[in-house]
Amino acid sequence: MAFRSGFVCIIGRPNAGKSTLLNALVGEKLAIISPKPQTTRNRILGIVNLPGRKGMAAAQVVLLDTPGVHRPDSSLGRKMMSEVREALDGCDLILVMVDANKQSEGTDEFLLKLASKSNTPAILVLNKVDLLRNRRHPSNPASRLQGKEKLLPIIERYSSSYKFAEIVPISALKREGLDLLLKKIVEKIPSGSPYFPPDEITDQPARFMAAEAIREQVLQATSEEVPYAVTVIIEQYEEAGKLTRIAAVIYCERQGQKAILLGKNGQMIKQMGTAARLQLEQMLGTKVFLELFVKVRENWRDSNEFIDELDWRRQLHQLTSKQGLRS
Repeated sequence: MAFRSGFVCIIGRPNAGKSTLLNALVGEKLAIISPKPQTTRNRILGIVNLPGRKGMAAAQVVLLDTPGVHRPDSSLGRKMMSEVREALDGCDLILVMVDANKQSEGTDEFLLKLASKSNTPAILVLNKVDLLRNRRHPSNPASRLQGKEKLLPIIERYSSSYKFAEIVPISALKREGLDLLLKKIVEKIPSGSPYFPPDEITDQPARFMAAEAIREQVLQATSEEVPYAVTVIIEQYEEAGKLTRIAAVIYCERQGQKAILLGKNGQMIKQMGTAARLQLEQMLGTKVFLELFVKVRENWRDSNEFIDELDWRRQLHQLTSKQGLRS
């Protein structure tokens, strides 16, 4: 069978499990995970290289995880939705991901409109189907039958509202149904040469992944409006043998938020820094010296200029330009 390769865009509501699916399929943690909505702010690329086997061609699947589909009320929200639309533009296949336990007709209709506008084949991925079963005995045959009975009307509802190429029930967290999903994806993407070398799993630079790892710790440690008012910029990233030096600024919008992030006697930022450093050391395979600072940038979520500065693609271009001037 001919080698297959294609770009596959994952869209869905916030907290549908898109990032969990990306990480599970790639086999590495590329996207940060949080129960808080709108954790993913950029499209994140993950590469899955599949050897050929009986009934399935060898393939390279390029996955694009996207921010949760929502109606934006800020410049940041509009930028996130533009990330979704850019990912849809030119992809070969769409995965419309839905939480089987929390369907929303209004948002689902918006999702289906996005998919239909792209005129691209779409697979409906019904996630978290394990939660449809009896939670005390999820593996019990009777519980599995109960889950299937709850799933059937959900499948019928979506089948009647959109012509999906396939409908695949999964649990991204429990890794159920992923082999079948990959098989269906490979069947739908075109024949062609790989887009990336076989040893690559993402196009994200380590600087961006470091910023996201730090932001993940903020998401886990804070609540209410603070997680949504925070972003992270890496100001220094130096690799020296077995040591990586990183200096990062956590931006928030108000002095009160800064006080929360610092904590009493600096305990909060110390706690977040320690957790982020350990995560970064595991990710980078080196010792990490991490410095964190907190600065206030009022209403940054409505500053197009500042939001553009957060784009790692733009940061990488600026860094490359500076290095070119020095040489």
